[in-house]
Amino acid sequence: MRSRYWLPIVALVAVFTTPLTTPPTPAAAAVHRQVSDPVAPAGEQQATNLTLRYGPAASTTIHRPGSSYVKVHFAAFKLVPGDYVTVADPARREVHTYYADLARGSGYTKHGGSGFAALSIDGDTAVVTLHTAGPRDPARLAGLGYGIRIDRYYRGFTQDEIAARTPAAFSVCGTDARRDVVCYRDSHPTEYARSNAVARQILDGTGYCTAWRVGNTNRMLTNYHCMESAADLASSEFQFDYQCATCGGNDPRAGVKVSGAQFLKSSPLSALDYALFSVNNFETIRQFGTLYLDPRPPVAGERIYIPGHGDTRPKRLSLFEETQGGATCKIDVVSSGVNTGYRCDTSGGNSGSPVLAASSHKVIALHHLGGCPNWGTRITEVYNEISTMIDNAPPTGGNEFAMSLSPATATIDPGTTTTSTVSTVVTGGSTQQVTLTATGAPSGVTVNFAPATVQAGASSTMTIATTAQAARGAYPIRVAGTGTSSSQEALFTLTIGGAPPTGCPGYETNKSGTLTSGASQYQPDGQYFETTVTGPHRACLDGPNTTDYDLYLQKWNGSSWANVAQSTSAGPDENLTYTGTAGRYRYRVHAYQGGGAYALGYDAP
Repeated sequence: MRSRYWLPIVALVAVFTTPLTTPPTPAAAAVHRQVSDPVAPAGEQQATNLTLRYGPAASTTIHRPGSSYVKVHFAAFKLVPGDYVTVADPARREVHTYYADLARGSGYTKHGGSGFAALSIDGDTAVVTLHTAGPRDPARLAGLGYGIRIDRYYRGFTQDEIAARTPAAFSVCGTDARRDVVCYRDSHPTEYARSNAVARQILDGTGYCTAWRVGNTNRMLTNYHCMESAADLASSEFQFDYQCATCGGNDPRAGVKVSGAQFLKSSPLSALDYALFSVNNFETIRQFGTLYLDPRPPVAGERIYIPGHGDTRPKRLSLFEETQGGATCKIDVVSSGVNTGYRCDTSGGNSGSPVLAASSHKVIALHHLGGCPNWGTRITEVYNEISTMIDNAPPTGGNEFAMSLSPATATIDPGTTTTSTVSTVVTGGSTQQVTLTATGAPSGVTVNFAPATVQAGASSTMTIATTAQAARGAYPIRVAGTGTSSSQEALFTLTIGGAPPTGCPGYETNKSGTLTSGASQYQPDGQYFETTVTGPHRACLDGPNTTDYDLYLQKWNGSSWANVAQSTSAGPDENLTYTGTAGRYRYRVHAYQGGGAYALGYDAP
């Protein structure tokens, strides 16, 4: 654990014992902060010792009731090429996938020493499962050290725990007027759209800040006290689209999580307090848009707004100082050292938030200190140091628009539907007609828009419908907005993850899986089972309706697997019985025609 552990957490709590009209010098503020900010972190590390080896039931669950997230750390990770490990929540709303070659699959974080950590799972339960691409010899692989070992995990505190560890803050200036960003989707569509580029940072598994995309390329900004080094970046993950689906609904989406890539440039807390960096899997977050810098001095009284993740909560927007529809947030202190001051509400976790000017919807300050007024480094000071490293030029020369999806991900059962709001906003010139289309939907999935054509600045509802035969899996669906002057694209990730058929009750062993047409799987879990006596084998296969699935029982003959019994009738369901001698057996489930989820039940001697 780092000695400066408190920094990401205390970013926006009071740094002064009494309200000030102007801040002390940055260096003095830093010294005072270290003395007077005994703020607890937003999560904690927990030691464990869980081993997952090749063999039946290769899965383990980490459950800490009430935790806001679980982040799993692997001390050892050795897989046969082609095999993989998933870390997911029980409903598979979030699924992170890791192969023997970590260059494939999901992002991950490093926390010093050996091993790596998976991206976090929202909620209090993480299910870790080892998947095999074919038959394996568990005893031999165990002898060679294959498998995984989990030595620790990080769990997020509940809101009650965070409140109990956080002293009264001076960053909420009077009545807290912040609301979920979705509350402003219709009344302030531009402010809502700009907020999409803002992400929640989880640092070292236990601390929170806010970060955001800047410019047209793979660049992001946050505070230096949220990220001081390449090691800090390696231990950070960034969660886009972590916001409530309904106003005041406390129903946040899992969003899209990426890990850090390159630590590019920084300035310490005693100076400008910024860190510029890039992320991995940039294409998955491009859809959330970006922010541009407005490198000019702030103007007294000009309207501003601040999106961010104060108190670790889903993204909120600070538009008003006290009450909705009342006085809007504004610049109160134009200049004090490198800072500008305002009474826009913030709190711990808002560190790194962008302060946007309502006149241009560009960033004029980088929020980093509390005290009412609260303080942000004037962005013109930051721009002078990073201008050659970012592309800060918005599209020009014509009519332009931005497009976003809310939500951008969904997990549904086969035979059900989901919806997403496609929002557009004019970013340059005049409005234009935009036609919406989608590509990448798999067989059994249809995508429709209502309406299919909108004027830039308006919204449409995208409906994704699946048939009962739609195969389980994750599918990227690209949504294109083709305008008369320009075009935009956004990515929607559809996961079809409904429960498999359960038409084989009463068997000692039950397995499930998903197949595409023409493919096969071996059960149990790509392995085999062994019997020591002669006796009856009994099995039942329940496949998806309107498909043709076949079932084979195979026995190891010393050099290869041989079919000893089979059931290959036309249709999705099969049953077989067989009396066999002692030995090693496995079942082969084959999708002769059609695909989807299946359930297998069997008894062995």
